[in-house]
Amino acid sequence: MATRIDDVAEPPAPRRSSVTVVNALAMVNVVVFLVWIWEGVPLEVMAGHFLVSWEHLVAGRVWVLLTAVFSHVLLFHLLVNMIVLLSFGPPLERVMGPGKFLVFYLVAGAIGSLAHALTSGFLIGMPGQPALGASSALAGVLLLFSLSFPKARVLLFFFIPLPAIVAALAFVAIDIWGLIMQVEGEGLPIGHGAHLGGAVTGILYYLARGRTLREQAERLQA
Repeated sequence: MATRIDDVAEPPAPRRSSVTVVNALAMVNVVVFLVWIWEGVPLEVMAGHFLVSWEHLVAGRVWVLLTAVFSHVLLFHLLVNMIVLLSFGPPLERVMGPGKFLVFYLVAGAIGSLAHALTSGFLIGMPGQPALGASSALAGVLLLFSLSFPKARVLLFFFIPLPAIVAALAFVAIDIWGLIMQVEGEGLPIGHGAHLGGAVTGILYYLARGRTLREQAERLQA
């Protein structure tokens, strides 16, 4: 998701610890990426423990629901996801608080991983198809951000200015279309199911806690 914040009212300067979770999540992603490219760790070990698929879940490797969320093998993929995390994560963490933001991020990532496993195993018919990356969690972050900060504007693909909610819904529409294409035997090797799982998590969280989030966001922007 190559999207960043372009115009959103900046909350008052947070306490030093207010962005600790976002920074820590980014650092964990970087560390796991370095382990992937380090020749001292066999690739089959990383593939067995840091990729999510229906076959891995059936084999009892349920931890991959989370470890895959911190896993990247391409530098470009890592950089794009970390730009999204560092752009949209801090405002949400200020509104939600570090603990709730961390729980939401992990739950969105795990649900996205499960959604990939289910869609690849039962809709696409490829139970062994692996997925990795923070995009599932970030899809949840993007949806929750766009709903909590309805006046925010973002640069879609870094140069198309759009309201955040429009950009978020555009990504959802693209993922729905992409998943339909995959079901029909076409499309690109992208974890559309994972993205949609994370996005649905963000929407459901907002439906449950949206009023509180909006009120807190308004106080920070006042």
